[in-house]
Amino acid sequence: MLELAILGFLYEQPLHGYELKRRVAHLTGHVRPIADGTLYPAIKRLERSGWLTRQTEPGTRAAPRHVLILTEEGREELRRRLREADGVEISDENHWFTVLAFLRHLGDAGQQAAVLRRRLAFLSTPSSFFYDGERPLGAEEFDDPFRRGLLAVARATSTAELHWLDATLRRLDADTDADADTDASAG
Repeated sequence: MLELAILGFLYEQPLHGYELKRRVAHLTGHVRPIADGTLYPAIKRLERSGWLTRQTEPGTRAAPRHVLILTEEGREELRRRLREADGVEISDENHWFTVLAFLRHLGDAGQQAAVLRRRLAFLSTPSSFFYDGERPLGAEEFDDPFRRGLLAVARATSTAELHWLDATLRRLDADTDADADTDASAG
């Protein structure tokens, strides 16, 4: 999730490490604060992979500052990770929000729709936080107002996301169909 966020923000523009950390923290920090001991090793891994470079700029008061710049290979790595998002990137809400934050960079409506369909399949599988054996329990089955609240909020969130997914997939499918019609008439 952290590497995806780094690649995504640098896809949009080169950033100083401090600014990158601030943006990543705003995207994910409310759940998982980003420590320097986590961020900078991730930056170094991406740099060693050839997905980003550093450019040194003079500092305003003291030491020089490093600007992080995504390479073309880094841009392709972001697109690959977005195209292949599955498993935890689809099922874990924080990972999913990171994917959604940058999915527009994938650019291809058909590929974007494929990612959304994986999320839709995940959300369409009955689940709960609580079970009676294999059977998921609904909010109405609890006397505990806190568990009822947890399940009610989760259900409302899932319902809203399902509506959004449906509308967005219809739009992406229309864009894909329009692109196919344009390609067919051009050929």
